[in-house]
Amino acid sequence: MLIAREKRKSNVAEYILYMWQVEDMLRAMQMDIELVNRNVVSQFGGDDATRKEISDWYDNLIEMMRKEEVTKSGHVQVVKNMVNELTELHFHLLHNVQDMKYKQLFMMAANNLLDYRRKTNLPEEVSDVELALHALYGHLMLRLQKKEINSQTTMAMETFSRMLAYLALRYKEVEENEEMM
Repeated sequence: MLIAREKRKSNVAEYILYMWQVEDMLRAMQMDIELVNRNVVSQFGGDDATRKEISDWYDNLIEMMRKEEVTKSGHVQVVKNMVNELTELHFHLLHNVQDMKYKQLFMMAANNLLDYRRKTNLPEEVSDVELALHALYGHLMLRLQKKEINSQTTMAMETFSRMLAYLALRYKEVEENEEMM
């Protein structure tokens, strides 16, 4: 919860990847709040009130996953909405405002996105933004498993990372400007 809150404020792409990881962790723990408390919440420092708040956050997320029927796979709607918002911003930057920096970053990632799309079974409806997020999440999982990753894959992931980092920065700017209005 503390990490999610900070990531949500600072970088929406990192937040989405973090939430996907949390969803998978909760699935691995069979959506059992007692297991989560014992293996995750107990690791956090702070006082009992903070640990209770963290436990409640995980418990609420488990309940949300159950209600939305994503206990086996998929993502909670609030996270899917953020992916959709990033996708909308992606199209806006490419087509409406002609953001040349973003256009350049996207073009550097475009061939890698095509290659990744060909190698995965993700449906054609999956946006380039979601595709890049999936690729980075898979890359993260490989790194956590200490699997060998070839240099071509690493270079492709860097193009996705740069594209999403800029997109997240622009997303944050839009959010901050809306708050000021």
